Amino acid sequence: MFHLHTLGWHSFQQLCLSVSREVLGQTVQSFLDTNDGGRDGAFSGIWRQQDGESLSGRFVIQCKFTARAGYALTPSDLEEEFSKVRRLVSKNECDVYILITNAGVSGETELKVKERLYQAGVNGLRIFGVTWLEDQIRGSKHLRMMVPRVYGLGDLSQILDERAYAQATAVLESMREDLAKVVITESYRKAARSLDSHRFVLLVGEPASGKTTLASLLAMSSADQWGASVVKLATPESLVEHWNPHEKSQLFWIDDAFGVTQYESCLVSGWNHVLNEVKTILRQGNRVVMTSRDYIYNRARQELKEGAFPLFQESQVVIDVHDLTVDERRQILYNHLKLGKQPREFRTAVKPHLEFVADHERFIPEIARRLADPFFTKKLHLSEWSLANFVDKGEQFLIGVCKELDKDSKAALALIYMSNGRLPSPISLSAAEDEALRRLDSDLGACTAALEALRGSLAVHVTSDGETYWAFKHPTIGDAYSSMLRVNPELLGIYVRGSDIERLTRQITCGDVGVEGAVSLPSSLFLLVIERLAAYKTSSAYKTEWMSGWEARRGLLVFLAKRCSKQFLEAYLAVDPKLIESIVNPMPYLEFSVEVELAIRLFKFGLLPEKARQTLVENVSKYARDALDARVLCDPELRSLLNDKELRRLRETVRTEVLPRIEEVRLEHQAGREAEDDPEWHMRRFTQFLSAIEEAYPQSWRIRRIVKRERLQVREWIDGNPTEADSSVSRDITVNEPSANHDVSRSIFDDIDE
Repeated sequence: MFHLHTLGWHSFQQLCLSVSREVLGQTVQSFLDTNDGGRDGAFSGIWRQQDGESLSGRFVIQCKFTARAGYALTPSDLEEEFSKVRRLVSKNECDVYILITNAGVSGETELKVKERLYQAGVNGLRIFGVTWLEDQIRGSKHLRMMVPRVYGLGDLSQILDERAYAQATAVLESMREDLAKVVITESYRKAARSLDSHRFVLLVGEPASGKTTLASLLAMSSADQWGASVVKLATPESLVEHWNPHEKSQLFWIDDAFGVTQYESCLVSGWNHVLNEVKTILRQGNRVVMTSRDYIYNRARQELKEGAFPLFQESQVVIDVHDLTVDERRQILYNHLKLGKQPREFRTAVKPHLEFVADHERFIPEIARRLADPFFTKKLHLSEWSLANFVDKGEQFLIGVCKELDKDSKAALALIYMSNGRLPSPISLSAAEDEALRRLDSDLGACTAALEALRGSLAVHVTSDGETYWAFKHPTIGDAYSSMLRVNPELLGIYVRGSDIERLTRQITCGDVGVEGAVSLPSSLFLLVIERLAAYKTSSAYKTEWMSGWEARRGLLVFLAKRCSKQFLEAYLAVDPKLIESIVNPMPYLEFSVEVELAIRLFKFGLLPEKARQTLVENVSKYARDALDARVLCDPELRSLLNDKELRRLRETVRTEVLPRIEEVRLEHQAGREAEDDPEWHMRRFTQFLSAIEEAYPQSWRIRRIVKRERLQVREWIDGNPTEADSSVSRDITVNEPSANHDVSRSIFDDIDE
């Protein structure tokens, strides 16, 4: 059974027209929502039915909606329609009349209605009630993809086969309410086309723009249409772990691929390491959906191997919530309120203001969700002024909501935040977390009860990557909680003491260094952070001892290079003076060297001793002289460590010793390519080397000729060594939800309180 009575008159009409297109197999014309002359849709032609009977002529389609569950249609409900039919027949505009309703239609009622319609002059008619409509939805995958809201309107076991249902239950059932409220937008259409064309899509947008909802639609459609196994994952490593080379139809869904509320360089490094596997996964017929906040992706793309994986650009769908049409905004707001938790009295009171809310320039889908939940509107005065503040100052409003929570609810949110947004369930506290709860005057039992109370409003229970955990209902709640931390020193102290050190280094900055979304710690907590870092010797990311130690050290260097002020670095070097000598001998592939990044930052702050600077300069210069790595020639920041004399000497050595054997150098680079490497990405260091030489001697025609010749040779080699072509085919995800223009005389919100 599908809850079609929750759709509202407008969405029901759109569903009926989509069903008509699917069943009739023709283009059905939709009319304005008012002044339609008694027709919600029409077409002219022949309808050949499965029983062999044919109906022909001018068809009129009328949709009759009821908001009452289980309601049975009566002839009196159609009195107005009978008179409209007589008028249409007299104008030769109705030969066949089709009535579609979400009400039940008994045999007796059907006979009475047919008698009245034949008396009105129609030659043929069909009456389709709720049972017929539900059969169409269950029987047509294509229809469900055109109107994916139906995935959220009924028991998924009625729609999907057993295998797809098991996948959907494990991954998507927690989002079923959101699926029921979805509105198809141009962003979804673009994403669907990209997933079909490339089997990969990256959804990029600002917080609360609906990226996760779009990803869930694509996942559900793939499970339904292709029988794809839907696997929701968190990290690059888990993608490779869950990939089954013998299964050709898997969909991997990775939310917040490069960080949840802030950029995480370790995730980008992980993706760079598995790009070849991702290519193979896609070539075998599997699909990948990623999401990322826009500001996080803009930071991540600086380190992503976009040249080795062009789909990061080709399959990127930017979701701009400000591009939503007026109709889409109103439908989003309608769906959330109609299917939300607000009582009828609230919906009646807010009804006159809903068009104003939907038209507000700062309206986003998350605002609709909050307005539909009494948890967020307890103190909201229903006036245009207060509603404008509700929309325009959404983050400040959410901070206020969090501040007014009881102590146990605040402690519960603290546990989620300290767990980097993923609190394992069932909850098992570490000693540090237990201490943090005591300081917050709470305990595990009270927090567990609070989480249940917050479920659906601020928190959600999720199954992903084979694990169950508590998370924020929406990432903006984590943003609001971090804003609370910034202004409460006592909470910050608890947070620093109780958080896992690896998570902590991805969430904080020591001083304000401009990392968006991070918790900026004051200098009063610097010594506590240094104490925590001193104990950071192993990482839980790896089981082997040496890999665990390597990752911990790398995480420490990344934190110091990216997230620390000069004041903090001075304090840290006083405690760990041996750090300097550990970073001046980096390995080749300097573009990925965190040692070089930290050395550059220390040099900018005047904290890199001269002897250490000289050692580092000699090492990176040797890589350039040996044509192993040209970063010191190409990167202005690293090059700034060289004084004028050192730079002139290096460039002259390259000109006199490397340039004469440049062809030999190119051949050595080409020979070092592994079979699975992208050829253009593989040759990037050599082409960077060519650019650096050309830049150093802009007036030399001889050098420019040599560089041009070598670039042509590189291009010929790349063209002659293509990566394996993708020869498989797939079926389009077709999205063709009918659109409608709204007449101002009838609002979409007319029946919001029925």
